[in-house]
Amino acid sequence: MKTSPYILRIVLLLIAFVIVVCSALFSTNLAARLRNEEQKRMEIWAEATRRLITAQPDDELDFYLTIIENNTTIPVYMTDAEGNCIISRNVSPNTDIQKKVNRLRETQQPIEVQVGRGITQYIYYENSTLLTLLTWFPYVNMAVVFLFVAIALLFVFTIQEAEQDRVWAGLSKETAHQLGTPVSSLNAWHEILKTNYPDDQLIPEMDADLKRLTIIADRFSKVGSTPELTPTNLFALLNDTVNYMRKRTSGRVEFELRNVQIDHPSEELVMANPALLSWVIENLLRNAVDAMDGAGQITITLSGRTIDISDTGKGIPRRGWHRIFLPGFTTKERGWGMGLSLSLRIIRTYHHGRIFVLRSSTTPPTGTTFRIEL
Repeated sequence: MKTSPYILRIVLLLIAFVIVVCSALFSTNLAARLRNEEQKRMEIWAEATRRLITAQPDDELDFYLTIIENNTTIPVYMTDAEGNCIISRNVSPNTDIQKKVNRLRETQQPIEVQVGRGITQYIYYENSTLLTLLTWFPYVNMAVVFLFVAIALLFVFTIQEAEQDRVWAGLSKETAHQLGTPVSSLNAWHEILKTNYPDDQLIPEMDADLKRLTIIADRFSKVGSTPELTPTNLFALLNDTVNYMRKRTSGRVEFELRNVQIDHPSEELVMANPALLSWVIENLLRNAVDAMDGAGQITITLSGRTIDISDTGKGIPRRGWHRIFLPGFTTKERGWGMGLSLSLRIIRTYHHGRIFVLRSSTTPPTGTTFRIEL
């Protein structure tokens, strides 16, 4: 049984969350222990410094000098009672030492060093480079883990999308193949009827529907392969598609086609595949008719390379604007949920454009507008 992308996404995010939490807890605990060790080292360093300052001429000082010299990673500052820096160690030459000391005095409890009768000096220190890196490690680790999860999800979804594409292409080509034989047979019977009943008024309508079946079979055969794009007059294509739908839709549905750039007919020519593009338009028009329950107004507006299809139907909830393009998603009792998914593929993959819900409302005045940008 295949795992759905949603469940897979949740599992990967949970794994990432567990890894990040465990890593953060471990590094936080390690940083706390290292901080305590550095505190102890600074206390020992302070004591060694005190011994050197208060040493007598015959005292053995090698041990204390070794302790002081061994501190090569922790920046340390010694100040007098007024906060003036006397000694600094492991500090970058470009550092404003007094400014750094003033900042440490506001945030840190110093280590007191009695260097003489009534004389006290103070030691401040910063985190070592190792402790600083360890403090930032959970955030870096979090970024790396979530980047890995994002790449993994992208890889999985790419594979699933490629698999879906292969299934759709195979299904479409098989559909085209299965339609070929009955369409050829119907064309032959149609020629016989034209010969025997040349004046029958239904013959032209049958001819139009047979041509439409041939176009449908041709559409299915193009899915899965790279279709040929030719210079296409969008207004003419829209006009033909609307006229076809008008004759096969209830008279209670009013179609209106607008061209807002009628003064620039040359701009209406775009590189497109007329068979596939008209398929998308038909699908949007049928969905609009269904959304209006067979009564209302559909407005198709052409503006250059942009097509808007608006209806006066019941609208789409905002949360469903993107879901309607997912394969299998449908609100119809007998729908397969493939129409808009295939429309998205045709516009985005074959015509390098966009199709999306421009606006929609489920409260009066209701209606939905789909936009196609080529």
